Amino acid sequence: MIDSNTIEVVSTKKMIKNHYESGFNQHTIDAKLNAKYKDKNKSVSINIKLRLEKDKAIWMSATKFGIPIAKVMITPTRVSYYEKLENTYFDGDFSLLSKWLGTDLDYKKVQNLLLGEAVLNLKDGKYNSSIINKTYQLVPRKENDLFGILFFLNPKNFKLDKQEIRHPEKEQLLLVSYPNYQDIQGQQIPKNLDIVTIDDKKTTNIAIEYRSVELNKQLTFPFSIPSGYTEITLK
Repeated sequence: MIDSNTIEVVSTKKMIKNHYESGFNQHTIDAKLNAKYKDKNKSVSINIKLRLEKDKAIWMSATKFGIPIAKVMITPTRVSYYEKLENTYFDGDFSLLSKWLGTDLDYKKVQNLLLGEAVLNLKDGKYNSSIINKTYQLVPRKENDLFGILFFLNPKNFKLDKQEIRHPEKEQLLLVSYPNYQDIQGQQIPKNLDIVTIDDKKTTNIAIEYRSVELNKQLTFPFSIPSGYTEITLK
């Protein structure tokens, strides 16, 4: 259904320009999150402290009932992670994170995913746009044989309402939705973030709520893998 009566009709070029003008342009984020993870085998709710220095580092510390259970450190060149329940760790490239979310990732894509920004550089491609269910939809003009891409932009702030990447051949889907945004010092930061991944018919749901957000604090990123942990290897 196309509804252009209540939303301003703008060019595709202007949509993309406005999306990048609304992007995160501060130095750091210090946030507290609540995350709920669910797959066919388990359902877990945890609290996460998130520290992000733009284009340099993403650090997360997860607790359950106040007890530390895992830490993650992501830089442009490395993903490091350990968890205390099974005493395992990973220290390497983005392959494990890409496998978990069912699409190829790098630092910029992970950062954009957390901030409600397109995981692909929209300036690099050519897109067709339309108004679908009161949002702006962007679709690549040229279909890719390996994967399909959809972006839905919020007409109020030009941040993402939803982004979707499909790999039909691999039976993979990454769907990220942003139901709500909050204004923090003039920055539009997601209030909620919902991730759905499907990999070979295995579905995983991750619901994240940003409970508090502070910008431009001086941050530290303490991280070291404990001795005696077992390294995770990709099969």
